[in-house]
Amino acid sequence: MRLSDYLVLVRGGGDLGTGVAHRLVRSGLTVMVTELAQPVAVRRTVSFAEAVYAGQITVEGVTARLANDPMLGMAFTAVGEVPVIVDLADDVIDRMRPSVVVDARLAKRSLGTRREDAPLVIGLGPGFTAGEDCHAVVETNRGHNLGRVYWEGGAEADTGLPEPVLGQAGQRVLRAPADGLFQGHTAIGQAAQPGDVLASVENQVIVAQFAGVVRGLLHDGVPVTAGMKVGDLDPRGKPELCFLISDKARAIGGGVLEAMLGGMDLWGKAEDLIDEGE
Repeated sequence: MRLSDYLVLVRGGGDLGTGVAHRLVRSGLTVMVTELAQPVAVRRTVSFAEAVYAGQITVEGVTARLANDPMLGMAFTAVGEVPVIVDLADDVIDRMRPSVVVDARLAKRSLGTRREDAPLVIGLGPGFTAGEDCHAVVETNRGHNLGRVYWEGGAEADTGLPEPVLGQAGQRVLRAPADGLFQGHTAIGQAAQPGDVLASVENQVIVAQFAGVVRGLLHDGVPVTAGMKVGDLDPRGKPELCFLISDKARAIGGGVLEAMLGGMDLWGKAEDLIDEGE
């Protein structure tokens, strides 16, 4: 059997989940992504979740396409694409029986993922405990351990603080000022100056606190709650970075690939992944 004969289901198509899915597809695996009916990915230009709104999206050469049914979506994988399924009934795992499940929803708490969901279950970041609700956990916190695989215990606790970029930390994360529907007033990749109106919620505006480039914005019309992350302003001022998978996502994707290879005895034997005669 080939690697492509094994299905990996990634729960969550945000920027980190997309980084994982992208790395696995590029490594020859078959990948499917499940999402919400209204995804809340902020870095939409590098999130397969955007396929729910746009029908399809291509990120660094890999196309994700919305599919109405997971079985029909498997046809997309034959040409190297990633099917994105809106999992309203939370039954795609039971229907597809993937070899590997990666929970990339980054909820920082349990959303019901079970070790029994697949032969190998991998959780990203805090909220998972290896040996209990999953087989392995991959570190998502920036620092020395980013991308590290834990086969016992869990990842570092959530600090609640965004990573600083050129001295900007909390101010680079745009947050909803109130409950309501989100509305963007600029576009990802656009330059912003201090005081520029970037978005609004129920007529309450969100303004840039420093000069930078808009790196992420929620999709218009998404319901939000006060304090929820709705955008990202990058002080580096490089628009091209808004359209590339981040170093963090790639490191986490590498950790997932390591966990899969290290746990191959759970989901597939090495000799089964080599065609006879090769």
